[in-house]
Order: sequence, then structure tokens, then C-alpha cells
Amino acid sequence: MITLPWLDPDTLDFPPTHEALTEPNGLLAAGADLSAERLIHAYRHGIFPWYEAGQPTLWWTPDPRAVLFPGRLHLSRSLRKTIRQQPFEVSCDKAFEAVMRACAEPRDYGAGTWITDEMLSAYCHLHEQGIAHSVEVWQNGNLVGGLYGLALGRVFFGESMFSRKDNASKVGFAYLEAQLRAWNFQVIDCQVGSAHMFSLGAEEISREAFEQILLDCVYLPSVTGPWELNTPVL
Repeated sequence: MITLPWLDPDTLDFPPTHEALTEPNGLLAAGADLSAERLIHAYRHGIFPWYEAGQPTLWWTPDPRAVLFPGRLHLSRSLRKTIRQQPFEVSCDKAFEAVMRACAEPRDYGAGTWITDEMLSAYCHLHEQGIAHSVEVWQNGNLVGGLYGLALGRVFFGESMFSRKDNASKVGFAYLEAQLRAWNFQVIDCQVGSAHMFSLGAEEISREAFEQILLDCVYLPSVTGPWELNTPVL
């Protein structure tokens, strides 16, 4: 039986991250709300919410941490060809809620139920504050891919992505990585490793190393939104 610390709703305090469980990896605490202040405080310390409808809010800080360092993006030959052919139009911060809702749709490999109505509302509020951002991939006026996440200082915290056409989310991510690199962002947080992200160049580092990056980078001046993606990918 798992026993978790319950957060005090009247403070922003979290337990020390080294107290997170190893199984399931990184589960740290439960409870409290998704206020903008709590979310910003959590992300600055490498903590993020992830839970399904009907569960209490669960907070995570996995070890190791999956990250991608700008400048180390791997573009396969086929992805480079797709980018050169320009079958998509890519934008930023034009349809944040639509991207979140698309990310929440059921997938072939599992349901996206962790993006609850509460999370949708909380992250849309962060978007209105210029903290959360979306990348949209369009084809013939239709939204066919995209991703969203948070930017604090010079760190981008990726949350989720979706594709309705082959390579759509990868193209969107490539445009985002190029822009973040131009803005001197130091790391893109991918949270937990996946074959999809590893194929793009993500790697795993220790929680301690990730937290040091955060300490160095999340309080640097932020790039104000809404964002525009105007840096060439190739």
C-alpha cells in the first residue's frame, strides 16, 4: 500500500524531491489545487502534476529525467525531407486550448484522460499569463498536430503532443527547438523518456543534474509571449 504526503492547501510547500517513490518512479505527493502559483512553484523545482479523472492531484519528479538539449535535436533523413517539402504550416500560440483538447483525445496506445477539465482550465490560465505556449501544425486549414508546455526562464517544460498526420508533431517540435535554441534556452524537459522522444535526441539525466539546471536557468529573464516561430529549422 502506497502512503503519500498530502499537501497543505494553504502553502506552496512540497516534500523534498529525494523523498519521491522509486515505484512508481517519481511519485512525490498528493492533494492541493492547480493554482498558477502552485504550478509555477512546482515546475521550478522539477515537479509536475499527472493524474486521471477521479483521482486526487498527484505530483511527480521522476529520476532519471528525460530531457533534450537544444542543439542536439536529431532530424532523420525522412523528417528533413518532410520539412523541406513544407506540407504543413506551423504557428505558435494561435490555438492553445484546441491543442490541449487534441492532446487529451484517446490514442491508439492509450487514453489521454490525464488531461482533465481541471488541468485544461489551469494551463489555459497559464497561457493567458504568457507562461504556457502551444505549437500548432496545420494542413489545408485543419489542425493536424501540435504540442504545448510551459516556459520559465530559459527552460521549456514539454507537456504533451499529438499528430493526426504522419510527422506532424515532429515537424512542430523541430520548429520549436530551433526557436528555443535561438533564444538560448538551455533545456527542454520531456519528463519521462519514450521511444518517440529518444528518436528525436532526448536523453536521460539524474534528478540532481536536472534540478541544478533548473536552479541555474528558471529564474533567468523569460521570453514574453505570445511567441512567434521565425527561426529556420534547416
